[in-house]
Amino acid sequence: MMRLWGRKSSINVQKVLWCLAELGLKEGKDFERIDAGLHFGKNNTPEFLKTNPNGLVPTLEDGDMVLWESNTILRYLSSQYDKNGRFPKGIAAQYSSEKMMDWQLATLWPPLRTAFLGLTRTPEKDRDYDAIYKGYQTTNQTLSLLDNILASQDYCSGNQFNIGDIVVALGVHRWVLLNDTFPEKTGPRTELKNVERWLKKLRAETCFSEFADKELNIVK
Repeated sequence: MMRLWGRKSSINVQKVLWCLAELGLKEGKDFERIDAGLHFGKNNTPEFLKTNPNGLVPTLEDGDMVLWESNTILRYLSSQYDKNGRFPKGIAAQYSSEKMMDWQLATLWPPLRTAFLGLTRTPEKDRDYDAIYKGYQTTNQTLSLLDNILASQDYCSGNQFNIGDIVVALGVHRWVLLNDTFPEKTGPRTELKNVERWLKKLRAETCFSEFADKELNIVK
């Protein structure tokens, strides 16, 4: 049985859980999940660091295969466990999805991470509200690019749902939650009609709502 280390409130663990659900794999039946990170601890123990020297979640153990980095785990799972064709196959579908996964890591997440960590993981007395505002407003601009992409296709990597949608959607969802929770700190959220349509489609047709945060996990 596969073993997944990571708490459900981690965006990167949510990616993996969502992907597993789309593949029809059930916690307790097909994989074991161990809470780790933040108040759960365990991610700095010798046992964990032996599998992931970064001390971060998620980590996936599947037999002799040990993987960290959430996007890599999704690539592995879709390659090894997609027996029913949940995700599209072929070079064009694969790399259209891959580019969005890299875009999420390199372009979307860095400014959004500044706002997210600043408002949910940093004590109020230590928050840099100028950096938080700048990070959020930069994310507005970045997501305008995604909105343009979605003007001509149903999903972020084409007209079929793929793992790239999982990776990007969870980040976009946090962008929405940050503004809903801290509107005076983030500044205005840009209205992006194609992004909104895409999120609505994901909620209706995928397991997205099972794993996306209902509210922000704010560490006091």
